[in-house]
Amino acid sequence: MSKQNEIPEVDIVIDEKAGVIREVKPQKTRSKKGHERRVNTGIYIILVLMSIIWLAPFVFLVFQSFRSYALESGGMVNYLLPKTWSLDNYRWLFDQNNSNFLRWYGNTLVIAIFCAIIQTIMVLSVSYTLSRLRFKGRKLIMNVVLVLGLFPGFLTMITLYFLLKQLGLTQSGAIPGLILIYCASSGMGYYISKGFFDTIPKSLDESARIDGATRFQVFLKIIMPLAKPIIIYTVLMAFMAPWGDFVFASYVAFGSEPNYNVAVGLYRWVNVADYQGYFTRFCAGGVLVAVPITILFMCLQKYYVEGVTGGAVKG
Repeated sequence: MSKQNEIPEVDIVIDEKAGVIREVKPQKTRSKKGHERRVNTGIYIILVLMSIIWLAPFVFLVFQSFRSYALESGGMVNYLLPKTWSLDNYRWLFDQNNSNFLRWYGNTLVIAIFCAIIQTIMVLSVSYTLSRLRFKGRKLIMNVVLVLGLFPGFLTMITLYFLLKQLGLTQSGAIPGLILIYCASSGMGYYISKGFFDTIPKSLDESARIDGATRFQVFLKIIMPLAKPIIIYTVLMAFMAPWGDFVFASYVAFGSEPNYNVAVGLYRWVNVADYQGYFTRFCAGGVLVAVPITILFMCLQKYYVEGVTGGAVKG
């Protein structure tokens, strides 16, 4: 068919007021794939900009940590790259004659490891109990814990301090005191873990119980191998909380410098000591603090995401 004989595509519109029938050329519809491509491009641009804004302070921290406090001004400067690259700040941090950084780092690591182990056991035990067992007062307990979780922890700071002081768990005993504080109410954070356990079929428990397994054997040998993502998620959350905590650690270990954690120690450098002289060393300490968390998230990111999404399916 020649181009002249082709019948053009038109839409017929009836104008009732005028009493006529009109032919209108159809509007060009946008391509669905093109629209999705434009939306995705806009989202990617926004995410890239947000990532740059989020990473900018850390990039500044890394570069400033390589600026020598002996050769350049120790305080904040208006340029990003060091004029002279140096490892003076890191050498100073590892020199135990001048710095307590390694001791603070060790204190923080000990607290974080103990909390990760104890909190994981407590959270998973409470989550499994509330997910699988049915007993009188179960929903009441869950509701009460939910309401109590709405109140921030610092409301009890004064009470906790005097209680720990009576037990000798402040200042020189700050490390076991902080472990006790972090782990005492960890069972209240059962929400995500319980949601994950709810997604595991109960028929597995029933089959094992018929074969003679106890509740503990079912929990340890059947449920735990299937709950690897939520275990890793719980461990990461339990490890991160004390690793970067400043509020509780600052008043429990107040006045006892050897028992500071790394967050309190670094803050004391720039707040109480010489800010101009300690700024670059503070930056170097901040980089070393971020290293373990960054490595953990990079290695365990897959399981972390599976734990969060799995626990959010059913509560």
